Amino acid sequence: MSRMFKPFVFLIAAIYFLVDAVFFTLFKPVFRRLANCWFFERVRAWIESLRPYPALALFLVPVILLEPVKPLAAYLTATGHIGRGFALLIVGELLKLLLIERLFCVNRDKLMSIPAFAWCHDRFCQGQDWVASLPAWQLVRRWSFNAKHAVQRHALEFKAAQKRKRLSWRS
Repeated sequence: MSRMFKPFVFLIAAIYFLVDAVFFTLFKPVFRRLANCWFFERVRAWIESLRPYPALALFLVPVILLEPVKPLAAYLTATGHIGRGFALLIVGELLKLLLIERLFCVNRDKLMSIPAFAWCHDRFCQGQDWVASLPAWQLVRRWSFNAKHAVQRHALEFKAAQKRKRLSWRS
């Protein structure tokens, strides 16, 4: 029985972490822009004043509260509520990753001073490097790069066409 479930569990775990990696890669610029809002300055000052273990406890809060969103979204999708399931997955993942990324950036040195956290972070980075080295991941990155530049090129062409249209309208 164990041999039968082991590949299935590995596949589920891989998909689980791949969803995090994809969301984080796609929305990292948005997270950084949001973090520079004036609203977060006071909160950032409070977070920076924390010692290492309270900073770790604060870091774990979004993980504990928002990690169950993935299984709940999978349940909703499996029971026929596909739109709600995907919406819950997207909102929950974005919120979780935003909070985790910001808390980690603010408290990186404090968190890395905790040996167990530093060990886990090292393993996490090794996992990210392994995923990034996969040919499928590199292909998706190349496609997203090409799509991004195609959208930018079409947007610039559209702006130029609109500008030419306005100039011809005036004359």
